[in-house]
Amino acid sequence: MRGAMSGEGYRVERFLVRSRALEGNPLGDPVEREVLLLVPPGARPGEALPHVWMLAGFGGTGRSFLNFEPWAESLPERVDRLYREGRIGPMLFALPDTFTALGGNQHVDSEGVGRYARFLWEEARPAVEARYPARGRAVAGKSSGGYGALVNAMRHPGLFDACVAHSADMAFELCYWPDLGDLLREAERAGGLRAFREQLLGRRWLHLTGSLRSAVNLYAMALTYAPDPAAPGGTRLPVDPETGSLDEEVWQRWLEHDPVRMALRPEAQEALRRLQLLFFDCGTQDEFNLLYGARRLHRLLEAAGVAHRFETFEDGHQGVGYRWDRSLPLVWETLGF
Repeated sequence: MRGAMSGEGYRVERFLVRSRALEGNPLGDPVEREVLLLVPPGARPGEALPHVWMLAGFGGTGRSFLNFEPWAESLPERVDRLYREGRIGPMLFALPDTFTALGGNQHVDSEGVGRYARFLWEEARPAVEARYPARGRAVAGKSSGGYGALVNAMRHPGLFDACVAHSADMAFELCYWPDLGDLLREAERAGGLRAFREQLLGRRWLHLTGSLRSAVNLYAMALTYAPDPAAPGGTRLPVDPETGSLDEEVWQRWLEHDPVRMALRPEAQEALRRLQLLFFDCGTQDEFNLLYGARRLHRLLEAAGVAHRFETFEDGHQGVGYRWDRSLPLVWETLGF
């Protein structure tokens, strides 16, 4: 414990966790990581609470949940209001730092990015639970955070009691394929994928423009889903860099990490069946085509008899934090026993 910021309602406490899992990570990112806690009013160390692990979307990190937004609520403002309204009870929210030199990650172990699942569940989680024991656990996120929530729930059976995924990455051919052209053009302009990587690792995220931002996002996905340390740039792309022709072998490596493909596996279905709550949703106007993957996952889980709640709403991908008003009370109904 390194400090606390107090005030009315939920208070923020700060941990620093030195990660052995992230030592030697290929992007040269810090191994000492911050985990912020939103602690409910009156809670004291040693008190068992329901835990909600909030995973940030790409371009964000744990601290991003605290950001002031003039037209919306920060997470502390939101949970304070929900608490006052009686829609949630006392829950502990864990906000881990998973930022990377490329702007974020998918919260999984990857030879190309780092062992972030190991950091989260084998290092950060025990550190938090040593101070506040867990009386049930939820994992939740939006976009890349929603992806991380879904995939970790599938890969860690019994670790979580609830999973919430808002606008999660899935159906990779629809959500990632449109950005491949941006990555090919930006890599060629840089002089190849190796030179592209070298340029990016010393660059600030705030300077990235539209096309380059899309290219960096997709490059981060390539490092996550198909790492190859021996290849230029640390990964092989799912298409030929010059012609854009599909490389089936590499693309299949990507698809092995696609939630709608993962959910076809009996072991993943069994892991999801162990959840007391599986909630996911997506906007009907989502700019990354994530709606169609969410609908596909819904139909697949229905056919497999896996209990879940799926909803759509009339909006896009950005500025949809109000959907936490829907999901967090469901988490409380599940864990607040």
